[in-house]
Amino acid sequence: MQRLSLVFSVCLLVWTTTLSAGEGEPWRRIAFGSCAKQDRPQPIWEAVVAARPQAFLFLGDNIYGDSEDVEVLRAKWKLLAAQPGLQALRRTTPILATWDDHDFGVNDGGAEYPRRRESQQLLLDFLGVPADDPRRAREGVYHAEVHGPPGRRVQVILLDARYHRSPLRQGFENGEPGEGHRGRYLPNNDPDATVLGSTQWAWLEAQLKVPAEVRLICSGVQVLPDEHGWEKWGNFPRERQRLLALIRGTGAQGVVFLSGDRHLAEISRLPGGHPDGVGYPLWEVTSSSLNTPSGNLTGGGVRFANERNSLRMGLTWFETNFGTIDIDWSAADPLLRLQVRDEQGGVVLQQRVSLSELQPDVGR
Repeated sequence: MQRLSLVFSVCLLVWTTTLSAGEGEPWRRIAFGSCAKQDRPQPIWEAVVAARPQAFLFLGDNIYGDSEDVEVLRAKWKLLAAQPGLQALRRTTPILATWDDHDFGVNDGGAEYPRRRESQQLLLDFLGVPADDPRRAREGVYHAEVHGPPGRRVQVILLDARYHRSPLRQGFENGEPGEGHRGRYLPNNDPDATVLGSTQWAWLEAQLKVPAEVRLICSGVQVLPDEHGWEKWGNFPRERQRLLALIRGTGAQGVVFLSGDRHLAEISRLPGGHPDGVGYPLWEVTSSSLNTPSGNLTGGGVRFANERNSLRMGLTWFETNFGTIDIDWSAADPLLRLQVRDEQGGVVLQQRVSLSELQPDVGR
């Protein structure tokens, strides 16, 4: 069993829970979320536990480290680990994670961050990743696993969009490029600029060729929404195009993007026939924040209510939230429910997608 896990690079010890590929029941519910202030209450974990997911995916800003002092970062990870609700979740549910900027160590940062190697080990320590796991030696926290029997396989691909990322191009000194286009960043079209780095790109291509019916590609920043001026894959247009072209070129089916970062939640859809499309509709569920929403309905915070996203399906949710993917494998055409849930676990956003729609040249 150990040899099999190493071959497929899917052995992950998460506190007391071990995940392995191709075994057991297929995944029917996966929960995910992002943006957790470690020094504030996190009551949302009660609803996550009650939802009984088979895995929870941390999508970044899992703490707000924002320091070059390794001991400061270590202390903040310990605060997160001490959250009673999270402790209750980890007793029953495997947890996987990638990071975004704040848990990486610097706001909006990338490869220039001088403590990225040490910071990587702290995240892996938090997850309980064994010393011989490939993530302990590689540059970056990217990781992938496949779960479930043939015909009902779910692949989780956790991208690292921080460790190797080139500098952002900043503009709009007042932070407001125009009505509905909030943010401060301009596209970086430097042909040498990268988001993933060459090694991770090669790894991702290999992962997209691994057999799976559903592929959940996890990114700390949004992939599909491309109109706001905050952090997103669209800050590097060539890299965003490369990602979509790689999905198209490998013939990878069943892709759904999961993202965080924004302190709001929304569901986006890129049609299969779009110039950047992959031959079938691409969906993205953005879930953020677990305990620090962008604007409480009664608190008068910043709510980005007029932010443009021509790919958005339905509304934007600005309150505390987490996401779930429900998969009904019993249907003749398996059904995915892409959901955002509030702090009590109620579904506030949902899109239903048949698995047959996530096939090349289907659902244009």
